[in-house]
Amino acid sequence: MTKPQNSRAPWSGRRGRVLGVLSALIALLLALHSLVPGSPGHVGSLLETFLPWLGLSVPVLLVLAVLRRSYVALAATPLPAVAWLALFGGALLPGDDSPHTLTVLQHNVSDENPDPAGTVRTLLGADAGLVALEELTPAALPAYEAALSADYPHHATRGTVGLWSKYPLSGLRQVDIRPKSFGDGWDRGLRATARTPRGEVAVYVAHLPSVRLGLSGGFGAGPRDESAVLLGAALSAEPLDRVILLGDLNSTLDDRGLEPVTSQLNQPDSDFAFSWPARLPLARIDQAMARSATVTRIWTLPATGSDHLPVAAHIRF
Repeated sequence: MTKPQNSRAPWSGRRGRVLGVLSALIALLLALHSLVPGSPGHVGSLLETFLPWLGLSVPVLLVLAVLRRSYVALAATPLPAVAWLALFGGALLPGDDSPHTLTVLQHNVSDENPDPAGTVRTLLGADAGLVALEELTPAALPAYEAALSADYPHHATRGTVGLWSKYPLSGLRQVDIRPKSFGDGWDRGLRATARTPRGEVAVYVAHLPSVRLGLSGGFGAGPRDESAVLLGAALSAEPLDRVILLGDLNSTLDDRGLEPVTSQLNQPDSDFAFSWPARLPLARIDQAMARSATVTRIWTLPATGSDHLPVAAHIRF
């Protein structure tokens, strides 16, 4: 009786070269993303906004290499894995739970939020010393003020952004981050000095312009980038040593468009804390950063009536 032969092809070093090249290209994109050109259509910024998701290619490439039974493809699979871990491996580690000086909270509450009171109940769970809110409409602002007043006796608003504080505030002023093409009345930046038990800190609240993705204009990040330059200039001119920035910056910290801001401030080095969109978070575009201080941990709170998740952070002076 003839013994049945194995119908599967043996492993080979000749097959799978295309998969091997694809692994190498993905590794290069991760390692050299800053060299991807910005034009046309701000393609570099688009790549960097969703850069962590390139890590999903690793298990896919591994499965394809096994199905193809290719030594070449299997050997190349670690390349994007190593590049990804070099960039984002720290985000897989638990946040620093050592003593911190201050808890802060950032939330774009959405101008269509149907439940301001319920939103505030969620925010109070973080027990933050500073709370920054964006997309505050004139109609909804009194509801937020009433719900937050007992826990936060000090607050300031400018345009559609606001800051609530457990500590006295002074030096309140608007921060002009309006792109030239935007009309008067577009006010999305403020600055205040918070007198904390550990000394004064300049607190900035900012909401940069939204980006648009379209077939004709590509990744429409021009106004956002222009606003980031203005915010960066304000931070550079800030006389106080300690600075905290809270805001919806409409991109991730890997995006080169935010470099005028990110180059001046310390960023959290753990936890992805994806905040947008709330139903299926793909990126953290709500940020908490600091100067002359360390953001030791960052995390998201449960969903509210907004399309963003609230983001809380621990800061150590």
